[in-house]
Amino acid sequence: MPRREPLNREKVLDAALALADAEGLDGLSMRRLAKTLGVEAMSLYNHVAGKADLLEGLVERVFAEVDPPDPGLPWHEQVRALALSMHQAFSRHPVVPLALVTDQVNPTSLRAIRPLDTLVGALYGAGFDDVGAWRALNAVNGVVFGTLLLSTGGFTGDPGMHAGSRQVDAYVRELDAEALPHFSRLLRGTRRGVDLEADFRQALDVVITGLMEWNKAFRSARVESPRKGAHP
Repeated sequence: MPRREPLNREKVLDAALALADAEGLDGLSMRRLAKTLGVEAMSLYNHVAGKADLLEGLVERVFAEVDPPDPGLPWHEQVRALALSMHQAFSRHPVVPLALVTDQVNPTSLRAIRPLDTLVGALYGAGFDDVGAWRALNAVNGVVFGTLLLSTGGFTGDPGMHAGSRQVDAYVRELDAEALPHFSRLLRGTRRGVDLEADFRQALDVVITGLMEWNKAFRSARVESPRKGAHP
């Protein structure tokens, strides 16, 4: 009988991420994880403190997949690169953004927060003050998480399927096209499928363009009126 290799935290997190990807957050429990690893549930507590610590580790693991941007790029290109990489990492493991947006985990570790710190650094480098950087960060996070919610079956379905695609045919059958001509036309025009990656890139382009225009106005206002915290 081959000798089983001893567990460590990394092996536990590897198995937990695979289980969560396959079964969702509801399917991730210490008992089911232990069964997957072929051990007793109590032995997992030598490596993780509980499910909250397990989720924290999964968030760290996925954030570590986010590639840092080239610091020599203009600020808006750094923001774009980070947002794209975050979207790609989260799309591979949609249980992680689900855990984040439902407050099941609020990561504070260096590995988890570093990508956000880099993003905020790019915004400060653009000249935004604290409030401006906060609002810009919210705008970027909004398009990343909002698009994920629509493009991964509500974080729980097929990562390649638009969340509303299962309901489109029902909408098309039930809606009164004469009373709702515009929405009916849209659904009929997109019922054969959409390009989720292109959707995200387009939405991100709109946000980045808006941030660039806002940044110009912000900097001009600060030159004209150097009062601390002035906003256009």
